[in-house]
Amino acid sequence: MRKTTPLVLAALLAGRLTPALAQNTPDENNENADAPFVQHIRPDRPGQTISTGVLRPGQFQLETGIQRFSPRTGVGVSSNVNTLRIGFFNSMELRITQPYVFGNSAGKPGLVGDRPVMRPDSAGWAPITVGTKLMLTPDRASRFQAALLAEVAIPNTGQNGLRRTTWAPAGRLLVSQQLGRRAALEGNFGFVQSGLTLADVFNGEIAGQYIGSLALTAPISNKAGYFVEAYGRGRDNLTTGANAGLYYRPWTGLRFDATLGRIMGGVAAGATTVGVGMSFRIGGN
Repeated sequence: MRKTTPLVLAALLAGRLTPALAQNTPDENNENADAPFVQHIRPDRPGQTISTGVLRPGQFQLETGIQRFSPRTGVGVSSNVNTLRIGFFNSMELRITQPYVFGNSAGKPGLVGDRPVMRPDSAGWAPITVGTKLMLTPDRASRFQAALLAEVAIPNTGQNGLRRTTWAPAGRLLVSQQLGRRAALEGNFGFVQSGLTLADVFNGEIAGQYIGSLALTAPISNKAGYFVEAYGRGRDNLTTGANAGLYYRPWTGLRFDATLGRIMGGVAAGATTVGVGMSFRIGGN
């Protein structure tokens, strides 16, 4: 009996340690990991604010939507934005975005930022933008989260008058604070360079637009909610605006949204935007 006692104690100790050793990731050890805010799909649309959410390895998420831009005077323009997000490793995702401007070659306007541009060939696919989102906080389930987004529009992609010949890099710091179990306050702070060449870099002539936004997302019910947002972008001439919208989520990986916005200041002041969209997530653990 004395000889078997150490073996019994060792078996009991191993049985108690095994579950603890298996739960060795921050997500698994965080009591907030099962919160709906963490588990439900977190798209980067609609509006200007991009979420801090980073996909898990093996997850794919498609976000698409149509928006109508209507200035106070003149012709409006409709566009479609499509973003594919792919989760890599534990803290990084790859992103590919390409908008489409509806119209024809008979004089429909294109759209640069928040300002329509009248060109006879400004319709069709816009340049492809590729980027990556990096999670800076160690835990997806933490109530405060931070991420870094880096993107660049690739020259000689797209078609017609929307094609560009220079690189257009952009970067943002993304932060969010969870409120309760389902709501969040999210902000973006960054910079967009509309066109960049090697000569600009060597000569130090880099002048783009600053970006800042703040959005509140909150639930109405278990499957529906709303968001409100204020944003500003520019350098010498600041464009400011606000958006509000509703979303409906039939299940964890699918969300529909509708949004209404108004540009408050800048060259397009008084213009309104109306949009609808869908986000769909599959894969992962």
